Amino acid sequence: MDFLTEVEKLKAVYRQNMVYDRSRHENSAEHSWHLALMAVVLSNEAIDPAVDIKTVIEMLLIHDIVEIDAGDTFLYDEGANLDKEEREDRAATRLFGLLPEDQRDRFISLWREFDARQTPNALFAAALDNMQPVVNHFVSEGYGIKNHALKSRQIIEKKEFIKDASPALWEYTRSVIAKSEERGYYSAD
Repeated sequence: MDFLTEVEKLKAVYRQNMVYDRSRHENSAEHSWHLALMAVVLSNEAIDPAVDIKTVIEMLLIHDIVEIDAGDTFLYDEGANLDKEEREDRAATRLFGLLPEDQRDRFISLWREFDARQTPNALFAAALDNMQPVVNHFVSEGYGIKNHALKSRQIIEKKEFIKDASPALWEYTRSVIAKSEERGYYSAD
């Protein structure tokens, strides 16, 4: 219960993305829920038949818990990303340390697996995690992201690995990037 009470704080960690009606920033708990639902709905798009959706959902539900202590680090902020790994490791030790030993070890293992993207489950989970903000930028008309003056090329460079998890999801993501560029949410090279 200490862990479950502590993770309530994830609802107060705000991201760059805006909610659909552009009334406020999305929080990390909402992001994680949306990703878990995406995993269920899009499970048949995983290229690797070894993908276990239950494990993917577990990864997606816990992958951002470290942000309670470490904050949400903007993907395109090079300076903030310099010490991200160190901050998140400390947070994982503290937060997952609130769980009984067997659960602590499983959650830390899943969290590390997700971050490494070396297994079919982690690759698919990370693909969804990287696809969701692109879709969000489009449906929220670029609010929350336009002020960063990102180029489509920057988005593609960070997100292109999605094709390794699902060519169909990458094709969709690529089309959303193009539409966002057309509408001025990202700029051309």
